[in-house]
Amino acid sequence: MSAHRSVELQEFLDAALAAFAANATSAAARTTIDRIRTRSMTPGHERTGGGHTLPVCAHLEPALIAAGQDGRFNTMLDAFRKLLPRLDWRPRPRWDAATASGNFPHGHANAMILGPGGIEEEQDAWLGLSLLAPQVRYPDHNHPPEEVYLVMSDGHFRQENGAWFTPGIGGSFYNSPGILHAMRSGEAPLLAFWGLWNG
Repeated sequence: MSAHRSVELQEFLDAALAAFAANATSAAARTTIDRIRTRSMTPGHERTGGGHTLPVCAHLEPALIAAGQDGRFNTMLDAFRKLLPRLDWRPRPRWDAATASGNFPHGHANAMILGPGGIEEEQDAWLGLSLLAPQVRYPDHNHPPEEVYLVMSDGHFRQENGAWFTPGIGGSFYNSPGILHAMRSGEAPLLAFWGLWNG
């Protein structure tokens, strides 16, 4: 029997992948997004029931309000809000304490929408997001899947040992497989969506 996807999840995937594609800044980023879109056309197992929240999620609403002032992403953000009760927010399970801020353990959370442990289970195409409370430094990390970010707030990002850069709302960038990268928030929460191709 073929799997069926809820209307709410499909609306979000359509809006999010369109936003990722519209803001991609390189051929590699566009290829990654195309791969995720193609794989997402075949629905996987969709989890039912509610998700799990964490105290840091109190910073989500202010971040969404700030992102909505841009106007370009309102369709995506409206669809995202419908998924909020189903998100399973979790902290990063392991990290390098030497590059993380002291408030990192309770000052961040990640949620998977499409991917392992997400609202819809999928092994190759991942779509999720990260939330940082103000003044939190996410540790240096890397992973085999290539990755595209779509940033929804002010915040700082770094690749390898390069300078920190600020993409701004709607900013996008590509992380090649295995590249060391990090992010940090300033006075406001940091909210960023990401898509990874693990195929």
